[in-house]
Amino acid sequence: MRPDIFRIWLGPTGTFTDPVGSEITVNTAFPTPTVTTSDAGTYYQISTSAVTLRAYKSPLTFAAYRPDGTLLWQESSPISWTTSQTTQHLSQGATEQYYGTGLRLGPWALRGTTVPISIDNQWQQNSNASPAPFYMSSNGYGVLRNTWAPGSYAFTSPVATTENENRFDAYYFVADSLKGVLGAYTDVTGKPFLAPQWGLELGNADCWNASNSAYTGDHSRLRHQTTPDVVGYAQDARNANMPSGWILPNDGYGCSYTNLQQSVSSLSALGFHTGLWTSTGLSNINTEVGVDGSRGVKTDVAWIGGGYQSAFDGVNQAVAGIENNSDARRFVWTVDGWAGTQRNAIVWTGDTNGDWPTMGWTVPSVVGAGLSGLNYASGDVDGIFGGSPETFTRDLEWKAWTPAFMTMSGWGNTNPSTGYTDKEPWRFSEPYLSANRKALQTKMRLMPYLYTMSQVASTTGVPSTRALVLEYPNDPVAQGNATSAEFMAGGSFLVAPVTASGTTRDGIYLPAGTWTDYWTGQVYQGPTTLNGYSAPLDSTPVFVKGGGIVPMWPQMNYTGEKPVSTLTYDLYPAGNSSFNLYEDDGITRAYQNGAFATQQVTVAAPASGTGTVTVNVGASTGSYSGKPDSRGYEFTVHLSGAPSTVSLGSTALTQLSSKAAYDAAATGWFFDPADRGGVLWVKAGNQAGAFAVTLAGATLPSPGTSTGGSADLDKTAWKLAYADSQETSAENDAATNAFDGNTGTMWHTAYSTGTPAALPHEIQIDLGARYNVDSFRYLPRQDGGVNGRIGQYEVYVSDSTTSWGTPVATGTFADTEAEKTATFAAKPGRYLRLRALTEAGNRGPWTSAAEISATGTPATSGGGSSPITNGGFESGSLTGWTTTGTASVVASGAHSGTYAAQVGATTPTNGDSSITQTFTAGSGGTLSFWYDNVCPDTVAYDWATATLKDTTTNTTTTVLPKTCSANSGWVQVSSALTAGHGYTLTIASHDDDYADDPTYTLFDDVTVS
Repeated sequence: MRPDIFRIWLGPTGTFTDPVGSEITVNTAFPTPTVTTSDAGTYYQISTSAVTLRAYKSPLTFAAYRPDGTLLWQESSPISWTTSQTTQHLSQGATEQYYGTGLRLGPWALRGTTVPISIDNQWQQNSNASPAPFYMSSNGYGVLRNTWAPGSYAFTSPVATTENENRFDAYYFVADSLKGVLGAYTDVTGKPFLAPQWGLELGNADCWNASNSAYTGDHSRLRHQTTPDVVGYAQDARNANMPSGWILPNDGYGCSYTNLQQSVSSLSALGFHTGLWTSTGLSNINTEVGVDGSRGVKTDVAWIGGGYQSAFDGVNQAVAGIENNSDARRFVWTVDGWAGTQRNAIVWTGDTNGDWPTMGWTVPSVVGAGLSGLNYASGDVDGIFGGSPETFTRDLEWKAWTPAFMTMSGWGNTNPSTGYTDKEPWRFSEPYLSANRKALQTKMRLMPYLYTMSQVASTTGVPSTRALVLEYPNDPVAQGNATSAEFMAGGSFLVAPVTASGTTRDGIYLPAGTWTDYWTGQVYQGPTTLNGYSAPLDSTPVFVKGGGIVPMWPQMNYTGEKPVSTLTYDLYPAGNSSFNLYEDDGITRAYQNGAFATQQVTVAAPASGTGTVTVNVGASTGSYSGKPDSRGYEFTVHLSGAPSTVSLGSTALTQLSSKAAYDAAATGWFFDPADRGGVLWVKAGNQAGAFAVTLAGATLPSPGTSTGGSADLDKTAWKLAYADSQETSAENDAATNAFDGNTGTMWHTAYSTGTPAALPHEIQIDLGARYNVDSFRYLPRQDGGVNGRIGQYEVYVSDSTTSWGTPVATGTFADTEAEKTATFAAKPGRYLRLRALTEAGNRGPWTSAAEISATGTPATSGGGSSPITNGGFESGSLTGWTTTGTASVVASGAHSGTYAAQVGATTPTNGDSSITQTFTAGSGGTLSFWYDNVCPDTVAYDWATATLKDTTTNTTTTVLPKTCSANSGWVQVSSALTAGHGYTLTIASHDDDYADDPTYTLFDDVTVS
């Protein structure tokens, strides 16, 4: 199709079928690429300049390679068929990660996860609100199954992607980056639409026609009797100085509307646009849009809840209803989206609750949607049900950094004013009122930045709300779910939402570079992880990337409330950076015909220290209706000290003595050291073309000291080593729930059978690799229950589950649902142990935990000064070991990492095979290793064993007595060492060469700690 795009289409019945046509893949008419083919004997080879596809002849399997021979993907077995399902099976790379599948409700890094590509309209964690039969791999490829059929994608080993149909039709996209894969995918399925600017403002949905007899809600709702009552609410927003831009006045079953044209007109006079919710279809949309002036549609499951093609067609009808009856842009909200929905609609998470667990999984859900090209994804602020003032504010704060967000009223708690069930930001009392206002005002000031990011999405497929892996694809922390609770808002802002009660935030990962706290001006050097970070109610943690260039409007309550007479650029100098501002009329589709303008801004600065900072502002190139001939420019430059001079072109600007004098001047500059760590204010006056501002002797801020900790450990590799008790009879409260990444599940000790075991209780976790662990976090159960909250505790870190030593942290946790953190000096180890000594409220002998987390850095085998060489065999060889008999390194079945040592053979051999290493235990400690024995015979004939000889005392200890097990599974062995003594470790496997019982043993993770 294109050098970087190809399609595999198979028909098991001998007939090709195409029930989808071009409805999903709207753009496939690319210039014909140059293709070469050859017969390589066992396979046919088809190549372009970007990819080579191999089709193996028997059995028929496929594999794709880059031109340099790098493997992209390969089938582990042929595509399998039943009468109702088709599955592709792919080998999984050692560190390969997967992303996509639409608006999946949960973490976005999918390795080890099975994802439903199907609709259930339940909107619970790990379901899929708007599935897409698309995923992409960290190897640099993406796959779209061209289908309307539901399915299931298991990103296990091997990967198995299933669609419920008896055909196979897939498009493959190859690129050098995930951004490139998204670009190719959206080249075929359509770029994200560009919403009107008012669509980026806060919206509200409710029923303002409660007197209608068909309405299924409360008919006596105050100020909601007929549709024109909505105008009173709009006036409330303006009186409260609370930015917002659109309203759906008929959102409620049976609500309907009265006097729509009058209501639309009155709302417009207050700066609000009007849309309509629909549960019955779009039979009146021509009049509603063309005559009454409605400009938006929100679908409902009562109409499009069947999903798949029917929901997709419904969205298309809504788009046509708006654009065929006005010059407006499409603005549609929907659930049950699919691949291609990004070009037509905003998707949202459905009817969810206003609580901390829901907020916790909504963040990665919205962020992960962007990894399927969905630029506009959201959830109702504080959910549709339940809620509280604190959860409302915290949810509003982070969603204000995404392109689209909306409140849904009429279903929540009767809060905070008697008689109201509103979820309006101005309905709350202080301090929530001011915090809500600050969040909304910040978004309005950032409108030119966020609007530009959505325009970038509409041309590249790269979303405004970005998982960190899009910006930092080579950062191993950013690649997985350790960063799923934060995101980039465009290329400059990192947002770390607060999703638990309180005013601190743990586990904020900052990648390489400098990062400035948006609220305080404190600068940090990445990579680092911030724990215990101060997050007052009105300030969700936000950081600006070094080099950030951020255009800002004057403060206003809605787009067009006042002219942008002055455009501000907020600058964070660090080396060379640039920003390309996009502008158009913000309302119509005229931009599609070239009615827009762009302005390139560059900043040249030293990487650190003191030097000259030069800001070049290009002319605004292009034209659109309402574009000003000229405008004022202001700069806020984040520095730690005043420059010696500030010049506009070759003219020195006047230094003003105070901020008041600066505010009164037409041009000039003022440095305020007390403003966010130091801000230089510069007015360049009115400008019609390109110009430059030069700051001589400017001193950049120096990064401060990080506030604790390292990166969150990726829990996908964690395994349960031991738990003394778990409830699995009355409900699934298994111990593994304590680290499954799902705050809605929990570990609870047994209570339903017999007498509950007495405290203390404990859980031991295999972290999957060795880490220097420096903090531990405990999230109590989040289901509203309180039993089992941990009071007094002990935390241990060790390389052995039989020798824990002294605890790294002890203390007493408060009896609240908020997450707790214990920070301590880093200790290396592979195992984490939590002992619960008491129950926080003394309610009974129980222990419970929603999530256990930890932070740290990778540790070498045995620590930085480990005497063991290549103890994890991750070199892919037996370097450092002396071998006898049959010994090798294998890349399957490892205890951790990719490789393990195999001693013995999978075919019968005669005698002993072994690996040996000599070392000195400089500071003593404990030797440990893991083994997995495959021995079909008995220990009289075949076995695994290990000895440790102390060469200082010339004594030998059998650390692994002869053992023979048909399949032992991984078992750990440990032995104490004496400081300063020399040792020889011999690990062996014996086989008697009997034909039917070959014996071999895998060994891994040989460490000294």
